[in-house]
Amino acid sequence: MDRACTTAVIVFARPPIAGASKTRLIPALGEKAAAGLHARMIEHTLESLADLPADTDLQLWCAPDTSHPLFARLAGRHGLSLHSQRGNDLGERMYHALDTTLQQHDHAIVIGTDCPGLATADILAASDALKAGVDVVIGPAADGGYWLIGVRAVSATLFREIDWGSDRVCEQTRQRIDRLDWQQHSLRMQTDIDRPEDLARLPARLLEGLA
Repeated sequence: MDRACTTAVIVFARPPIAGASKTRLIPALGEKAAAGLHARMIEHTLESLADLPADTDLQLWCAPDTSHPLFARLAGRHGLSLHSQRGNDLGERMYHALDTTLQQHDHAIVIGTDCPGLATADILAASDALKAGVDVVIGPAADGGYWLIGVRAVSATLFREIDWGSDRVCEQTRQRIDRLDWQQHSLRMQTDIDRPEDLARLPARLLEGLA
């Protein structure tokens, strides 16, 4: 993708491996079904973004690497590029992905695959805010984290000393944005599917046939 594409959408994903995927859902679903749901949610996320504008560069960043066969199938099906995440924690991995991507794009947006309510309109809203001059866009999650972060420039400060996995992630990130004296914009709050009680908010078709 050449420099004419101004916005990159970075999808963070891990491979669906029984016993290692969606571990907090295993008590409710079992290991195999939790991994199957994880695979479906990756696909659901990419399908939700199928109608992004042609000048948007959709990328799949995989951890620990791109070797799982699912990733190659998704790349072929959706016409996206594959990249390996790098870093010792989520913050380092996001910083590396954003820093790398911003060398070729004006804006970069990171999302995960845990938010079934994600829609193209959310990405367009984030992109429009960044194009208007906002420094950072945050999509807050109901559990205290965030489901999207988008930037025009990136600083490691955004991702340092964050209690990843806690209910303070979004609050702490906002504090880092204030410390940088950057302008921020919030999107609508959404729910991630992380815990058994979240399954009630999941589209029924994503659970059908899992065993």
